Amino acid sequence: MQGRAEATRRSLLEAAAQLFEERGYAGTSISDISTLSGRTSGAIYFHYAGKEKLALAVMEELFATWPALIGRHREADIPALEKLVALSFSVARAFRDDVVVRGGSRLWAERKSVDASLPSPFEGWIETVVGLLEEARQEGALGPSVVPRKAGNAVVYAFFGLHTVSDALDGREHIEERLHDLWLLLLPALQSKPRPGPLLDRAARGGSRAGAAATAR
Repeated sequence: MQGRAEATRRSLLEAAAQLFEERGYAGTSISDISTLSGRTSGAIYFHYAGKEKLALAVMEELFATWPALIGRHREADIPALEKLVALSFSVARAFRDDVVVRGGSRLWAERKSVDASLPSPFEGWIETVVGLLEEARQEGALGPSVVPRKAGNAVVYAFFGLHTVSDALDGREHIEERLHDLWLLLLPALQSKPRPGPLLDRAARGGSRAGAAATAR
């Protein structure tokens, strides 16, 4: 019985996320979610009590995606800068391929339309990136003029700005190529001995493996 209820909740969550991404919060109705999910409106109200609670559940699921993914990369036995770049590719693929991540991302952009208290994602990402840059500093991999706190802010701004533009241009279809180009620009400014190509190639492959492993977990 519990498994059936969880399956219903998941199907409603994914249907809502898809519609929130395609139509936005205001453009999505309970009837739309019912039609796409194949579940009754009564089931939606039973499990989520309405559209606002469902939107909040999508956002919470989005934020719950990241800790395992971050932990998987931070535990990897590779240099910190490589961990950072690999993590960025895994996150980029999630934004491109995961319907809940995409739906939650649009809901966050439209958060003023949602009558619910939503968490902010960016402080956590900044702290994660700064932490990895501080590790890279300890490893001697950062240039002497790089300040981890300032550089971490800049990396997060650039990364999420890239996502915004890539989504507007082609729905993030070419996000990996654009992220590759961004790191070709950023890594020489971060590395103590600039040589971005090999690190970037290894990290892009590693990000794919770590992302798949975190999803499987």
